[in-house]
Amino acid sequence: MTKKLLEVKGLQTYFYTYAGVVRALEGIDLTINEGEIFGLVGETGCGKSVTALSILRLVPPPGRIMGGEILYKGQDLLKLSEREMRTRIRGREISATFQDPATYLAPSHTVGTQLKDIIEVHLDSNELKRRDHIERRVVETLRRVQLPDPERIAAQYPHELSGGMRQRAMIGMGTSSRPSLFIADEATTFLDVTIGAQIMRLFVQMNREEGTAMLIITHNLGIVGQICDRVAVMYAGQVAEVCTVDQLFDNPMHPYTVGLLQAIPRLDREADRLTEIQGTIPNLIYPPGGCRFNPRCGKAGKGCGALAPKMAEVEPGHLVACHLFEGDQDE
Repeated sequence: MTKKLLEVKGLQTYFYTYAGVVRALEGIDLTINEGEIFGLVGETGCGKSVTALSILRLVPPPGRIMGGEILYKGQDLLKLSEREMRTRIRGREISATFQDPATYLAPSHTVGTQLKDIIEVHLDSNELKRRDHIERRVVETLRRVQLPDPERIAAQYPHELSGGMRQRAMIGMGTSSRPSLFIADEATTFLDVTIGAQIMRLFVQMNREEGTAMLIITHNLGIVGQICDRVAVMYAGQVAEVCTVDQLFDNPMHPYTVGLLQAIPRLDREADRLTEIQGTIPNLIYPPGGCRFNPRCGKAGKGCGALAPKMAEVEPGHLVACHLFEGDQDE
């Protein structure tokens, strides 16, 4: 049987700004199983990155996790102390890389020094005394993420590396302790297509060879189709649909998911004009009542603006949060 690695239940994350309370995440439910590659997809601003930061408990001020559970191997991460998160969870069990490695790499330290600092955090006292062991780990980690001449790379500063090499270095830092779950947040956004494809192949290799579960956060459905096993579609801080990748492309059900797929050019069909989703993403300080997608939905009825839909399983493994599948939608 498939074993659950991470369960997110009813997660609420708000940002308290001068303009008002931004309800960035409102009741997020996700499950990631051991050894699977799970995609989280949606438009810019839908809450994908906030979800990743919430899982790691790294939401920056003025953001706060207001409710819910984040169960990792059955333990609620929201009940751990900051010290326990830092020493037991982040980097050791759950790690991440983000879309702009230049932002997260210290410009005044070599790549090897930064990687060594990360490795040392997770070593015991006996291993810390063996400097040669740590140096070997640094080189082995850089070689593992397919960086050429890892000894030379370790001695270089971030500005001396290309964008793809910096991203690989970041991935090496994030996976140096062999985490059970690795979060890749828009890891290929600033890379060209060729380098981006190489990074995706690296993720697949890590998953197959080491059994690392992956949370791939992206706005690119092509990436989801290439490497993911299951996927969740987010809209305006909520999950609209969860299914396998085959179900996503063969039988999308939520009107938002259908709209996303119709907006993508396809080689197997002719069209004079791509279909677009009308309207704009709502202001999450004043989100619409009921279903947050209802002001833009061509199938919305009277009940959609009054009551938030519940997630329903419409076929095995295919969950949809839409009144169309609850039987209470006015036709």
